[in-house]
Amino acid sequence: MDRRELAAFLRSRRERISPADVGLPSGPRRRTPGLRREEAAQLAFISTEYYTRLEQARAPRPSREVLAGPARALRLSDAERHLLHHLAGAPPGPPPGPSREVRQSILDLLQRLPNAAAIVTSATFDVIAWNALAAALMEDFSALPPRDRNLVRRVFLGPHRQGQRLYGVSDAEAFARSSARQLRATAARYPDDPDVAQLVGELLSGSEEFARLWASHDVCAEPTLCKTFQHPLVGPVTVNCDALDITDRDQRVIIYTATPGSPSEEALRLLSVVGTQRMDVPG
Repeated sequence: MDRRELAAFLRSRRERISPADVGLPSGPRRRTPGLRREEAAQLAFISTEYYTRLEQARAPRPSREVLAGPARALRLSDAERHLLHHLAGAPPGPPPGPSREVRQSILDLLQRLPNAAAIVTSATFDVIAWNALAAALMEDFSALPPRDRNLVRRVFLGPHRQGQRLYGVSDAEAFARSSARQLRATAARYPDDPDVAQLVGELLSGSEEFARLWASHDVCAEPTLCKTFQHPLVGPVTVNCDALDITDRDQRVIIYTATPGSPSEEALRLLSVVGTQRMDVPG
């Protein structure tokens, strides 16, 4: 175990994460960049004293189970997680939870699709990457805290409950059924991940509909091939939906394209020009 390198590594990873990244208020009196030690400890589900000793190179060798907390709280990539375990002298086990790190090649792909709206979702339906046209068609995800970028939380607990929920799409009910089934499979793959458990618990307590779907124990989800967005600026936009699985990250690239020559293709072309601007819809 290399205590000094481990301490320096943890400190560097903590300092790169802003409070807003994890849904915490920034506050006016922060002397150092990133999270405070007590905040990192709280997110890692370990005591502040023990986490402080880790960063001061005074802690005993942590177990693999203990290391899972800081790895998750500090949002380490797979490579960083392996380095963390190497420095601690504890061989890494399987990923503790769904990956949120998007490969650079996938990020580049999104930008090379100027005529298609595309997003990347995690195994828990967090929108973790998107291109400009997706922001214009669906929502400016960069303006939302990470918590509010979760599609399954939005469809069951969001403010839109009367048929126009989830960006006004035509298949909101079908997506609700499909997402509940897929989330059950995700929970089975990551039985020890507290973030997955917290999301499921929040949905069970906050949505009778989700609780009913969850109780059915269905895991087969029907594919969505086409949907219509009711956009406040350009009106209805009907798109084809194609999902590409990124198996090594347990992620999906979802690509929305319009039929060539259709009014929806023209609507997407207009959205690619006006970006995320919104116009008031007359009442």
